[in-house]
Parts: sequence; C-alpha cells; structure tokens
Amino acid sequence: MSKTIAKEYTVDKIRNIALIGHGGSGKTTMTESMLFVSGTITRMGRVDDGTTISDYHPDEIERKISINTSLLFTDWHGVKINILDTPGYTDFIGEVIGALRVTDLAVILTKAVEGVEVGTEIVWEYTKQNAIPALFVVNRLDNENAEFDRVVSMAKERFGHDVVVAQFPVNQGLPFDTVIDVVRMKLLKFQRDGSGRFTETDIPDEFKEKASHLHEELIEKVAETDEELMNKFFEVGTLEGNDLEVGLRRALLQRKIFPMFCTSAVLGIGIAPLLQFIAHYGPSPKDRGPVKAVRPVDKSDVLVDMEKVQDPSLFVFKTVAEEHVGEFSFFRVYSGVITPGIDLVNQSNGKPERLGQIFVMRGKERIEVPKLHAGDLGAVVKLKDTHTNNTLSNSAFPVLYPAITFPEPVIRMAIKSKAKGDEDKIANGLHALHEEDPTFVVTVDGKLNQTLIAGQGELHLLIVTKRLKERFGVDVELTEPKIPYKEAIRAVVPDAEYKHKKQTGGRGQYGHVHLKLEPLPRGKGFEFVDAIVGGVVPGRFVPAVEKGVLEAMQKGVLAGYEVVDVRVTLFDGTYHSVDSDEHSFKIAGSMAFKKGFMEGKPVLLEPINEVEVIVPEEYMGDVMGDLSSRRGKIQGMEAEGHFQKIKALVPMSELHKYSTVLRSMTQGRGFYRTKFSHYDEMPKELAEKVIEASEKAKEEEE
Repeated sequence: MSKTIAKEYTVDKIRNIALIGHGGSGKTTMTESMLFVSGTITRMGRVDDGTTISDYHPDEIERKISINTSLLFTDWHGVKINILDTPGYTDFIGEVIGALRVTDLAVILTKAVEGVEVGTEIVWEYTKQNAIPALFVVNRLDNENAEFDRVVSMAKERFGHDVVVAQFPVNQGLPFDTVIDVVRMKLLKFQRDGSGRFTETDIPDEFKEKASHLHEELIEKVAETDEELMNKFFEVGTLEGNDLEVGLRRALLQRKIFPMFCTSAVLGIGIAPLLQFIAHYGPSPKDRGPVKAVRPVDKSDVLVDMEKVQDPSLFVFKTVAEEHVGEFSFFRVYSGVITPGIDLVNQSNGKPERLGQIFVMRGKERIEVPKLHAGDLGAVVKLKDTHTNNTLSNSAFPVLYPAITFPEPVIRMAIKSKAKGDEDKIANGLHALHEEDPTFVVTVDGKLNQTLIAGQGELHLLIVTKRLKERFGVDVELTEPKIPYKEAIRAVVPDAEYKHKKQTGGRGQYGHVHLKLEPLPRGKGFEFVDAIVGGVVPGRFVPAVEKGVLEAMQKGVLAGYEVVDVRVTLFDGTYHSVDSDEHSFKIAGSMAFKKGFMEGKPVLLEPINEVEVIVPEEYMGDVMGDLSSRRGKIQGMEAEGHFQKIKALVPMSELHKYSTVLRSMTQGRGFYRTKFSHYDEMPKELAEKVIEASEKAKEEEE
C-alpha cells in the first residue's frame, strides 16, 4: 500500500547522492544506517537476515548482494537526501551508471581492511567521466585489522592528492567508537548501539598536532581552489567561518577536493556527521548548473536552467516491473513541477503520456506526493510507451536529455525454450527485461536460427533467466552460442558453367550460364556484374541469375555459413525461346556459383573481437599467456590509472565465458571490454572441424 506525504522540497533543499563502491563495502548497510540514524525507520535491518529496506528483491535476499539500484530518501533537518543504493558486483555495473546519471554527489565506500579495490577504481572512473563531485568513506573501521592511514595513502596514490582527510579514527579496530572531525576540530565519541548518537568535545592534547596538521592541509587545498581565498589565506594564515564553508562547498562541487570520512555503518558510527556534511556542503541540483539537452526537431543544443525554465521536463533513468503493479518508471525532474494528471510528450518517440500518481520511493515502499520540484527524484507507474533513457516534457517545451551510455556486453549465450510453443512468451519476456535493464541485450540471428542474450557476466544472465521463469512462466536453458562464421574464396575462378535442363513432358526448363568469381577485400561484401553481350542471356533473366547466386550465398556452400566478399560476373550463357524462364536461370545461377565456389580455394572466416583487458600489474603475465592460448594477438599495452590495459585481437569462439575465467584468474580484480572488429581466415585444422560438425548436423536433420 502507498502512503501519502504532503511535505514539499524545493531545489535548494534537495541532495541526490549515490552510494557506490566495490562489492561488500557496506553500501546497503550504510543506507539502512542513514535511514535509522535520521529517524526514518525505527529498526535497522541486516543484509544477512534479508531485512534491509533497499535489498528487498528475492534474488538479493537469497544471494545477500545488491542486484538493483534502490531509491530511498530521508530528511535531515529539513533537507531531503535522496539515496541511490547501487550494486557493487561488476555484473550489475549498468545499475551504477544509471544511478550516477541523476546524482549530484557520489559517496564512494571503501573497506577499512582491503582499502581501494578494483570496484573502487571502476566507479571512480565513472564519476570522472560524468564530472560528479565525490567524497570517500572508509567504512567498517570496527574490523579487527582496520588500517585507516593505509587506505588514505592508497586513495591518494590511486586518485591523487586532492583526496583529503576530513575525519580520522582515534581507536580503529574492535573498540572503534571515536572520531576526530578535522573540519570542525572536535572529538566525536559515539554510542555503539547503532543509534548514531554522539558527544562532542575538544580534541585532547595527544591528537592536537595530527588534527592541526590535517586541518591545515584541508584549508590549503580549499584555498588553492580560489584566488580570493588564496589571498586571504596568505594574509591571515588560515581560513575561518564563512570563508572555509563557501570554499569547501565550491571545491567539492568543482571536484577539486575529495574529503574522506570514517564510519562503521553497522554500529551507526560516523553516520550523523556524514549526513550533516552532505546536507550542509553537498551540492544541490541547482549548484550543478544548467543541464545540456537538445531540441528533438533539429537536434540543436539547449541549456536547461532549472531555476528559469518553468515548463516541466523529466528523464527516466530506470524502469522496474513489479508484480501486481506494472511498470515503474524512476525519473529525475529537470525543470518545472511534476504533478499527477499532467499531460506530457515522450520526446524520444513523440508519443503522449498522462502521468498518474507520483511517488517517492523508500525501497519497495511507495509514498504518494502531490508534486515534485526540479532536481527531485521520483517514480510513476504504468506509462504506456516510456522506458529507460526517455525524456518527457510538455508540448510547449520540447527537449531531449542525453541518453545514458551503457557498456557493451561481455558475455553471450544462446537461449533455448524447454517447452514447445513458448517462443512468443519468451520474446515478450526478453523484450520487457531489456526495457528494464539496457545492459541486457537480445538479438535474434535468423541466419543461425538462434536467439542470443548478452550481458555483463554469467550471474547477470542467470538472474535474467530466473526472472524470465518467475515473471513470465517460461523455462529456458542457456547454451554456448553458435559462432557466425562466414565463407569466402581466395582464388579467381574464370569460368563456372552450369546448364539447367529439364524435360517433363509439355514445357521444359532451360537455363545456361557462365560465371566468373573473384575474391574481394575483407568487408567489401558482394558485387554482381552483368557482362552479357549480344543478348545471349536475355536481360529479363539476369536478375533471376543474381537471385540464384544470392540464395546460394546465404545458405553457404562449404559449411552452411553465409558467403561474403565476392564479385560474380555473368559473362555468357544460352537460352531456349520456349523453355527458358526466371526459375530455370535462378537454378542455373545458384548451381554455377556453388560449383565455382568450390573451385575458388574456399575458406572459412571467423569473427575476431577487439578486446581490452584491464588488470593489476601482477596479473599481466598470466592474462597475456591466457590470451595467447586463445589464439589472441597482443596489440599493445598501456597504463590505465593504476592498472594495465592489454589490447588484443581474439577470435570470438575463444571468448565464451571469458569474463568468468578472467575473474577467477585475477581474484575478481580484472575486467574486460570487447567489441567486434573484423573477419579473418580460420586456421585450416579448426575450419575442418567446423565443416565436419556442420555436415554431421545436416545428416542428423535429414
């Protein structure tokens, strides 16, 4: 059931934050703790018990990991903080990318023991690409081997010296309950009951030197970001009061400073000061400035200033299908005010939409609101023709916000129904699941007669097929996809002749052609040349010859795969004034081509993928050795942050489940991107195996 709240938040009173980081860094527990400490919920759930507000999906409860981004909100002293709790597992990176699109501040969680991990690096890169202000939280400081200083030096080394300490722990490890706030120069001692309550006192003498040194470091960083502040700093030797506040807020907004905080989310330690910092210093949507968009008609650029534009516009960043409810569209308001019942136009497809009830979300709980102002996040149910990446605005203000760019899939599987007659249900289900999650891609390969699903990892595809069964009632199995090989020739065939002659009583069939076959450079496709002189084959039959050739090419000659990169010239032939017709010349064209193809030193071509593998240096040798064993050709290496990027060309057939292999080879610290590059000739012994398998399959069918 949905509740109703009437409280309104204007743009300056809204903070949109995304909790991001490596899997297991405590983002969901942090969300729970923020809601509990701020008084939004009365008891704190636990991930292990499956009782958290944000991980409510059965898959998440079962696996004890976040799979979907959850949208929640809390109120901190009159400021609305919208929290996007994102998954840490790389299979669900699309959820993180979608959340960052509508975020004004990224809260990057790290573990107090492990520090900066590959997931930390990945999400950091996304904040950089999107120019999103960010702060760091060293969480789980109550763990036995917690090492705050080590995590700080790792972060400075990986992310630069704009990472500055805003707090440091007094007693990290099992007894952890005390933090020194470097911004306000106070000691904060917390209760360990999860309530987040703390007492504030002056800093004891033993910590004064360290605190003063870090305070100075912070102030210098803030002063460096502004000339006026720099002059004041040199005059007075420090920054105080309003100067420090304004400077810190601006430096955070401009990504010139990345403050680092201390917490134990599970004990509620450090949560209240973090919320206070976000509310006080964190950027509001207005602070981020006008948003770039385009006009749908002529694609001209337009800047949308949410303070000046009164017409309503919103962007859908996530779609979720809920049982018994329908499709939820999660959106960010970019201008004007959104109210129930307003008529908008989906500027992505030109279709009208009337908005029903407007909700704000707290996990699966939906709370009805009478309006949402620019900058806020909300949800609406049962839009007819609107999905992720669509823009809605009123007809007086046609505007299109840029789409989220989701990563290319890294794993492909073929999907097969376990029951006959489920094909339509499967197609509808897969389409709906793609609308929800654009990183999950479906393609139907008519030539190979298979439906392919692709995603960000094995777990990603397992979750998708599980949802297909639960929500659409269809059971499927995943199999290794067929590889879309191609066939080609290497030699010129000067004369491939075929005469089709059939006498069956009455009118017969007659078609006779001479074809020349020539290989074309890779990727050039097919050319048909009519070189008939003197009407030896009448003009009306020439298209039939081409049609016959094309049919033979599509079905393949060598192993049933499409023929590519060939020029076919029809240069001679004969015809019969009564028995010749299109059908006869089509057969003649097809058979002459097949005959000529086998004389032209035929080869199988295989798809080659461009692969970029990003790994820590210590795994480079293993990964390069493995790529070579997959017939990969290393193209080069370069540094990417503190990782090494290996570029290689690898046959598609060798990349099946590579993401899983790479993860186990690098202890989860390596990841890769891949895209199709070109077709190349296949080694003879491997081609023979493919041809043999194809012949065997043909025999079985017969």
